[in-house]
Amino acid sequence: MTDPIADYLTRLRNAIMAHHRVVEVPASNLKKEITKILFEKGYILNYKFVEDGPQGSIKVALKWNPTTKANAIKCLKRVSTPGLRKYTGYKDMPRVINGLGIAILSTSKGVMTDKEAAELKIGGEVLCYVY
Repeated sequence: MTDPIADYLTRLRNAIMAHHRVVEVPASNLKKEITKILFEKGYILNYKFVEDGPQGSIKVALKWNPTTKANAIKCLKRVSTPGLRKYTGYKDMPRVINGLGIAILSTSKGVMTDKEAAELKIGGEVLCYVY
């Protein structure tokens, strides 16, 4: 597999399209940090790290509106790929839907959202957009 982050986002996207409640993905430290950010920002209901074998897995409970049956995540878009990396400085931080969505960045201080990176005045690799 050449791009595990794209695989993670695709598994979440496919589970949303199929109206699943829970999706299980192979774990890595970067995927765990992205999952924590999605939980903190209210895009997923809950998550659980399962330690089975050398790699482990992440169980993600998706967040659904009970009346409209709409998911909290409308779009997951991969920005930086292994073939074309996208970096940004803190002055040129991307705005996702004019500030309503989030961009997840990998910085020298760890994985964080665009707003947190702008406050710390650090740039990094733009991993994905979520809204």
